[in-house]
Amino acid sequence: MQTVTFQGNIMHLEGKFPLTDQPAPAFALTANDMSQRELQAYAGKILILVCVPSLDTPVCDMEVRRFNTLAQGLSQDVAIAAVSRDLPFAQARWCGASGTKAVESLSDYRQGSFGKAYGIYIQELDLLARAIFVVDRKGILKYSQLVPEVANEPDYDAVLNAVKALV
Repeated sequence: MQTVTFQGNIMHLEGKFPLTDQPAPAFALTANDMSQRELQAYAGKILILVCVPSLDTPVCDMEVRRFNTLAQGLSQDVAIAAVSRDLPFAQARWCGASGTKAVESLSDYRQGSFGKAYGIYIQELDLLARAIFVVDRKGILKYSQLVPEVANEPDYDAVLNAVKALV
């Protein structure tokens, strides 16, 4: 079983972390308007999945805002989705308050099935670990990053390099 730490405490992750160069695990997440969003909705685009514990925490807020800013320098062929276990209503409120428009927020609140399919569901907290996944236009997982300490930010440069290699 894979683990991460949260403020130095070991947390256990449920599910299997997916392998790169394999099809990305399918998912069904809830958009802010309560509609369902699935992986195939992004076919033909490069998809960056920015997985965070909660948009209402300082590090997650900072991370998603940064990806919103970084999106301006990326191709129109790149879609960015922030995935958390926050309720869609809370995500919509956060997006409105933060002015985030280039990053779509999606919720895994129903059963945590996304977190389990991607191996980032934290059992002890019922939240997602901080991770980034980059999926190519054909639905193949090309890059993944699991941040070992949940309270830390990801390596943004590594993510951008992975995306630029696909554009």
